[in-house]
Amino acid sequence: MKRSFAAFILTIGAFTVVGCASPGNPPADTSPPRIEHVHSITGDPRSEGVLLGTHNGIFTVTLGGKVNGPVGGNDFDAMGFTLLGDAFIASGHPGPETPEQLGSPNLGIIRSDDQGKNWEPVSMNGVEDFHVLTASTDGTLYGVGSSEQVLLRSSDAGLTWEKGARIEAVDVTKANESVYALTKDGLQQSADDGDTFVPVAEAPLFYAIEVKSNGALVGVDVEGTLWQNDAQGDWVQIAQAEGTVQALGIALNDAPVWVDDRGVVELATDEVRVIAGNG
Repeated sequence: MKRSFAAFILTIGAFTVVGCASPGNPPADTSPPRIEHVHSITGDPRSEGVLLGTHNGIFTVTLGGKVNGPVGGNDFDAMGFTLLGDAFIASGHPGPETPEQLGSPNLGIIRSDDQGKNWEPVSMNGVEDFHVLTASTDGTLYGVGSSEQVLLRSSDAGLTWEKGARIEAVDVTKANESVYALTKDGLQQSADDGDTFVPVAEAPLFYAIEVKSNGALVGVDVEGTLWQNDAQGDWVQIAQAEGTVQALGIALNDAPVWVDDRGVVELATDEVRVIAGNG
């Protein structure tokens, strides 16, 4: 789900070491990257860190807290961002330096095969803006655009799309053989690849949801509580956020990662840890 929050800065580290500048040369800019709202979080396939899809580009965050970006200098608003194998798939709006061929005022679907350095148009460029975009383990893309509240799915990496159910979804994921969508009425489940949905009984009122590699769902509710469903399908509290949660994701090591008032936070082996502080 995409919400408007105040901008915040993720600090690169607790200390910054500044070397001596040569006479006549200005000192290097050591200010931390400025991130203007995080829309999504995914695991970084090149490391144990994470990727942030933000209002001003894609940023990398290492588990040691180093923040870099926007990757490749690409400053587009990544309203939707997901990984399809090793490829980066994104949607949203162009930034001041975004190449015209990617589309305006909406990016449609764009793709990068070099970890976000360069991007190519795929489909609906200039037309659609996917606020919800996710990839399943079988390679299917699911999305909801801003122009119509309909679940869209693509089995050819975003080249063509077919319509599923009409649904006002703010987040979508696929776990095992079911597609899950978050709506204002709660969590919905589809057993027919998104053609029809039914409510999930007794699920918390989530506004972001993700799936682990074993198929377990992880969600954050409107009070900032993180939940996970167990083998019996029951929801168990696993952590508590501080303040407003901007985005939720799962790192490649299956640790839930989210952005709250503290910065980028992870839950690893039952311990909550701030990866990169908000300062």
